[in-house]
Amino acid sequence: MAAQWNRLSSSFNQINFGESANKLAKGFGSTVQQAKERFGQVAQDEITELPAEYKDLEGRVDALRAAHLSVLKITRVYESEAYDYPVAIAESVTELSTSIGYGLNNFAAANLKGTNLPAPQAVAPPEAQHKTLPHALGRSATSAAQGIQAASGNENKFAKSLTLFASGYDRIAEARLVQDQTIRDKFLHPWQQTLNTSINVALKARQAVRTSRLELDAAKQGLKNASPARQEIARLEVENAEDDLVQKTEVAITLMKAVLDNPEPLKNLNELVKAQLTFFATAAEALNGVQGEIEDLSVAAEGEYRKSRDH
Repeated sequence: MAAQWNRLSSSFNQINFGESANKLAKGFGSTVQQAKERFGQVAQDEITELPAEYKDLEGRVDALRAAHLSVLKITRVYESEAYDYPVAIAESVTELSTSIGYGLNNFAAANLKGTNLPAPQAVAPPEAQHKTLPHALGRSATSAAQGIQAASGNENKFAKSLTLFASGYDRIAEARLVQDQTIRDKFLHPWQQTLNTSINVALKARQAVRTSRLELDAAKQGLKNASPARQEIARLEVENAEDDLVQKTEVAITLMKAVLDNPEPLKNLNELVKAQLTFFATAAEALNGVQGEIEDLSVAAEGEYRKSRDH
């Protein structure tokens, strides 16, 4: 017990109460200064003016951050492949029913073995379907073609056209998945990283400048109202606060310049454009590859129709 008390006493003695009290006083003084400025109780000429370079960099960094947030607000749709997917809710219910049926069937197959009850055969899990508009178009066209072929035969021109349409969109669907993954890896993640690291670090440095400036102006007010006995201490507090503000301002300027000079956002934007260009080029090629054949089938069907009407 004595040993524990000695350790506690030793730790207690190591606390620098003077430093802690000084930090508390500074924090209180800057809070009071901030409140006075907010309510217009401090003359404009009593507020320390920050360097013009610093204020210019502040505006430029704010604009850069706003640009990042504005673009990110829209491009975040690429985080989920279903951003253009139709009837998502209806299909989700169907998929849930299929999944439950699969689970019950396999549960019964596993647990009815060795009993007098007939056990169903275990089945493979239902294949997961990608939820994009191109995938949906491809699947719907394939299903439609199969329905027509079942009713009218494989030579039906409309069924053939739907099959061609489906094959084109199957290729587009695969390109869509590649595009989205590329955008996530080479645009979204680094774009968000820039926001969360370099820009946020610069913002924190600016907050430190703001706090230091408030502490300096609070110290100046303290010197202005100090009694003769406290004049020297108050003067030293102002000098220390001035040195602190100069140091923190220099650090913030350096960090803001680094943010503005960083080429990564431009590289990231280029990767976004490249991913989209590749996707749209693939989509154009895929559709161009089937459009001619569909047009030939269309012309042939129209010719047959006119011929039948002539008779």
